[in-house]
Amino acid sequence: MLPLPVDSFSRAIMKFHSMKMEEINKIIRDLWRSTYRGQDIEYIEIRSDADENVSASDKRRNYNYRVVMLKGDTALDMRGRCSAGQKVLASLIIRLALAETFCLNCGILALDEPTTNLDRENIESLAHALVEIIKSRSQQRNFQLLVITHDEDFVELLGRSEYVEKFYRIKKNIEQCSQIVTCSVSSLGSYVH
Repeated sequence: MLPLPVDSFSRAIMKFHSMKMEEINKIIRDLWRSTYRGQDIEYIEIRSDADENVSASDKRRNYNYRVVMLKGDTALDMRGRCSAGQKVLASLIIRLALAETFCLNCGILALDEPTTNLDRENIESLAHALVEIIKSRSQQRNFQLLVITHDEDFVELLGRSEYVEKFYRIKKNIEQCSQIVTCSVSSLGSYVH
């Protein structure tokens, strides 16, 4: 039998884990519902199962995590059952929820090619969700959103908000060296490739 302080500490850790999982899943659920435009999935969540195959000498608790999609009372593992676009969107939403939960006053949120494999409707929804995140974090002193993308339409969608006015284009100059150019979002339609 474990000494009382260790047992109490273990229960406190498990309670903290449960509270954080609830918080993460609430954010995931809200972001999914505000972003995903399909009708086949109401929301997604992360489920964690404690590993019961831990030896008695190993006092650490192990968890196995999986992402499930829910529709009505039915929950199915997403692995092997969702499209590439749904995977990308789920990955982005989960990362946003983790950042929101664990990175208080996090200064930078970086997304690399977030529109890969998303259809037009979900790209528009993602842009809207990111604008809402920008709006909610606009009072945070050090918040910056860094989006690395080749999707100029996505940049233009972000630029329709009052929060995104410029972007940076990286191109080669005549000496074939990389050059960073500050551009106005309003100039996107007039850019010559």
